[in-house]
Amino acid sequence: MSEYERDERSSAPDHPAIETQSEILHRIHFDIFTLFPSMFVGPFGESIIKRAIERGLISICLHNIRDYTTDRHHICDDTPYGGGGGMIMKPEPVVRAVETVLARPAGWSLPPEDAYVNLPEWNPEAPTPLPPDTPVILLTPQGRLLNQSLVVELARYRRLALICGRYEGVDERVRQIVTDEISIGDYVISGGELAAMVIVDAVTRLTPGALGYELGAHQDSHSPGLGGLLEGPQYTRPHTFRGESVPSVLLSGHHANIERWRREQALLRTLQRRPDLLAKASLSEADLAFLRLHGWTPSLQRASHREQSNSTIIE
Repeated sequence: MSEYERDERSSAPDHPAIETQSEILHRIHFDIFTLFPSMFVGPFGESIIKRAIERGLISICLHNIRDYTTDRHHICDDTPYGGGGGMIMKPEPVVRAVETVLARPAGWSLPPEDAYVNLPEWNPEAPTPLPPDTPVILLTPQGRLLNQSLVVELARYRRLALICGRYEGVDERVRQIVTDEISIGDYVISGGELAAMVIVDAVTRLTPGALGYELGAHQDSHSPGLGGLLEGPQYTRPHTFRGESVPSVLLSGHHANIERWRREQALLRTLQRRPDLLAKASLSEADLAFLRLHGWTPSLQRASHREQSNSTIIE
């Protein structure tokens, strides 16, 4: 039975999940602020995220920023001062939505019938105190680059607020309430919704009880269990496919040899595909000896990494 099948069976009604104390104590709530809440329906209604919600391991509230407008046409964007193409998200609806929601307990959302017409009192000139233990994250290509270390950092919180930008971006004054900015890569997409989905998925995987195999997230590529390396090749049935057979070591039953093979394959795959990761990986003497056999020069690679880390990028 595959890991996926085991996970599916364990989530069925006749295989109830057994909660441990650590699972109960570390649940995460996501508040997502967006102009397009319907974009999240499909991704959050499937697979790991769906099961994590059903088990009460995470909770998600989608807040439509447009609901917090008070003008006749419910406008959330306007032309940029100084000219230029595109539209900019106005600060008032975004800030009002975030301050209104975060000033209340996790799980609160504006009743649909109150949108536009019966909003909680809010003073645009007086900032609302926000909970200090809840990061307010603007999803923007200008933010910190998302990696597994950052995911681990986010997974320590009990509540996260994600602001999804749109159009040409948000008015700069929205950053008055922002505590962090995150980018999922050095490219531009149409809005922060996809980035929010990525963050929710990555953080959920680290939530105790979310995966069928508890060590799965710990042994993924870039994870602490692999010391930041890429994961090596994986095999399942059939034994032979198109002339290629499963490596015999995986059938040997010798756990020490299997673990060493997997470590070496992770090292080799990282060397071949992401050699830059080796410069900051925690490597044993056996790891270094294996890499040297395959042409890796630690001093040159690590020196190159230091030079890149010390360089200054001018935009």
